[in-house]
Amino acid sequence: MLLSRRSLLQLGAAAVAPAWIRLFPSTSDPAAAALCRKLASDPLRPQYHLLPAHNWMNDPNGPIFFHGRYHMFHQYNPQAAVWGNMNWAHATSLDMIHWQHEPIALSPTPGGPDRDGVFSGSAVLDNGKPTVVYTAVAPPTNDADATLRDGVHTWRETQCLAVAQDDDLRTWQKVAEPIIAAPPAGLVVTGFRDPCLWREDNQWMLIVGSGILHKGGAILLYNSPDLRHWTYLHPLIEGAPTNIKSKNPVDTGEMWECPDFFPLGEKHVLLVSTMGKVRWKVGTYANQRFTAEKEGVVDWGSYYAAKTMLDADGNRILWGWIQETRPDAELIAAGWAGAMSLPRVLSLNAQNELQMEVAPVARQLRATLTGINLEQNPTVRQRTLDSLRIHDLAAELKLELVSRTDKISIHLQSETGQNFATIACANKSGRRELRVNAITAPLPGAVGSPIGLRLFLDGSVLEIFANETTSLTARIYQIPSGPLRLKIDGNAELTNLDVWQMKPISNDRLTGSLCT
Repeated sequence: MLLSRRSLLQLGAAAVAPAWIRLFPSTSDPAAAALCRKLASDPLRPQYHLLPAHNWMNDPNGPIFFHGRYHMFHQYNPQAAVWGNMNWAHATSLDMIHWQHEPIALSPTPGGPDRDGVFSGSAVLDNGKPTVVYTAVAPPTNDADATLRDGVHTWRETQCLAVAQDDDLRTWQKVAEPIIAAPPAGLVVTGFRDPCLWREDNQWMLIVGSGILHKGGAILLYNSPDLRHWTYLHPLIEGAPTNIKSKNPVDTGEMWECPDFFPLGEKHVLLVSTMGKVRWKVGTYANQRFTAEKEGVVDWGSYYAAKTMLDADGNRILWGWIQETRPDAELIAAGWAGAMSLPRVLSLNAQNELQMEVAPVARQLRATLTGINLEQNPTVRQRTLDSLRIHDLAAELKLELVSRTDKISIHLQSETGQNFATIACANKSGRRELRVNAITAPLPGAVGSPIGLRLFLDGSVLEIFANETTSLTARIYQIPSGPLRLKIDGNAELTNLDVWQMKPISNDRLTGSLCT
């Protein structure tokens, strides 16, 4: 996936050091040791979300459960805390919460089809052998070969394959030549990347994110007997022209990237990333074509390039890249950028709308609990609310309330009244709206019906879930003067409140790295 809506910095594609050294700073070097100390003490750096030891990360790639461990790969720049020089970093976990960084899995091969970047892709088991298919980028041999034009870069995108050489998925052998070397003949595409695969009727199926010039976004469908020889069939689904002008077709909706396609309940779900959001479509898959019947937005905030997997129990788990919203200069100064969302379990509600919740395994992070419920008398409830404190920007909050006015506001603020975050629920034109600081999203449910909120605060990350079908991830680059309090403005009945202080997954904010 190519990051849009910001100036991109392309660094050299060649490796500059062994993978392990590039991922983990050596504390024997004074500059690296200073970086480690800075990262470990940065209060804006999440403590229980997965993020790299340092530098830039983006899209989740090829998450897979194999031999009792979860493997997460993701886009990674080993050279800087800004986008460029795309590699596949690798982390492993027993529970999808506590992570250990591994050596970089895939890097650009000098002179190869991926010499300018190993872009996003998927992992499957081919006769029990972990295999990844990913998008490779390189300069086009001529103008007609270019598939990616975003106003900054002009690249040729091809689909490549690599096979794991060990059960720890640390060593990979690439197939030398692309397995899909060009888009289908006769199509003028606006992009050609981010393959997604599945097994169907004794054959492999593959989709690629794309768009057709002057026609709109499209998902292209292929099949193969062996993962190496592919036949183009037709578009799985096509969009429509948006008639919006921009140099980057992803910004206009004329190109759909990061597709993910899977069965859920009695339906199929397609995820695509375009126009700055991950969009879901629920519908029917028949005769190798997908017809969307319902659609919506996965997350209304800083969330992109979603990818799913099946966990050990067969649940459909969603991952997403939590983007930064501060300038590149601040990212470089901080030494890190990007985080992975918490794992979300997907399901469909009675209306066949996509709904999600943070995986129950995250409950093991809960520490001390402060609770309020209707069985307590009003004096006790108010005293408990007044004494509540959230420390170290690390908490899970679960609120249930009923509003008796058109607007209520929930404030997270310091004891001096300095505001950190405001979550507002308002009625507008007969509908409800959720606002988190300056970001808005629709709030499901009839006006006057109960509001259920779950919040996961972790440094500069705030993941919010409302009534199971709306999610919004906010970035907040503010360091409060002390612990946070909870204040509610407006006429509302707080029927239940649970606030857990959350435990970090490492003792230094470095989430399993060797940078200690």
